[in-house]
Amino acid sequence: MTIVVTTPTGHVGSRVLRLLLQAGVRPRVLVRDPARLDAATRERVEVRRGDLTDAAFVREATAGTRTVFWVDPTPHTVEDPVGTSRRTASGLVEAARAGDVARVVLLSSVGAERRRGAGHIDALAWIEERLDATAADTLHLRCGHFFTNLLMDLDGLARGELTTSVPPDRPLPWVDPRDVGEVVAARLLNDGWKGHLVQAVHGPEDLTYEQVARILTEVLDRPVRLRAVGDDDLRAALRSAGLPPGAVEGIVGMTAGTRDLVPEQPRDVVTTTPTTLAAWAYDRLRPAFLSG
Repeated sequence: MTIVVTTPTGHVGSRVLRLLLQAGVRPRVLVRDPARLDAATRERVEVRRGDLTDAAFVREATAGTRTVFWVDPTPHTVEDPVGTSRRTASGLVEAARAGDVARVVLLSSVGAERRRGAGHIDALAWIEERLDATAADTLHLRCGHFFTNLLMDLDGLARGELTTSVPPDRPLPWVDPRDVGEVVAARLLNDGWKGHLVQAVHGPEDLTYEQVARILTEVLDRPVRLRAVGDDDLRAALRSAGLPPGAVEGIVGMTAGTRDLVPEQPRDVVTTTPTTLAAWAYDRLRPAFLSG
C-alpha cells in the first residue's frame, strides 16, 4: 500500500507524515528540498525530489500508487492563483484519469461547494470536479479557517490589533491544522471507503472574530482589539504590499464569495475536531509574545 504525501513539511502534511510513520507505513513524499525533513524522517520515507508545480514530475511520482494526499501548494500571492492551482494539479488529475492512482484525499476548503465566485477557493472546486470525473475514489476534506492564519499577522497582534474583512459577528468554523492532519491520516489508513465523498473538518466550534479577539486577549494577557475593514480597504492594503492584481482579487474573493455561506456539511460528530483556539494559542502564540 503506497501512500503519497505532498507538502510533508507543512502545517497539515507534517502531522500526516508523523502519524503514518507511527502506524508503520513507509510513505512516499514529494518534496522540493529533502533537507527540510529531519534525518530520522528521511530514513523512514521514500523521497521523490521535485517541484509540485511541474505536472510531469507529479504524474511520474504518483503513478502506480494506491493513495495520494494532495495539498495545493500555490501561494495566494501569485498573479494567477486559480490558473496556477489548476496547472499544478493537472498531473495528479491525469494520473487518476489514467487509472495510475486509485484514491485521492484532497485538502479542500469550506466554500468549494460554491464552485464559482470564491476567489482562490475556486481552484479547489475545479480540482474536486476534475477528480470526481475520474474512476479514482476521492475524498474532499472541506476545512474551516485555520488557526495558523493568525500567524500571518504577528506584527498586528503585537500592536494589539486583529484585522479582518469578515463581518465581526459572523460565526466561522475554525480548526487546528494538526487536527486536520489526524483526520487525513485516519482516512489514508482506512481502505474501506469508496466513491466520491466530501467531509468537512469544522474544528470544535464556530467563532466570530469578536470572540477570537476576546480569546487572544486572554491568552496573550494583553488587549487585542478588532479592526474591521471593507473589501476595498483590503484591496488597497494588498496592493500597497506589492501584490499583483490577480492575487489581490483571489484573496478578496475568498472572503467576499463566502461571506454568507452556510457550509454544505453540518457540524456533527464526524466534522467536529477537538483542539480549541485557546489551547492552540497558548501553545503557538503565547510563547512568541512572552519571549519578545
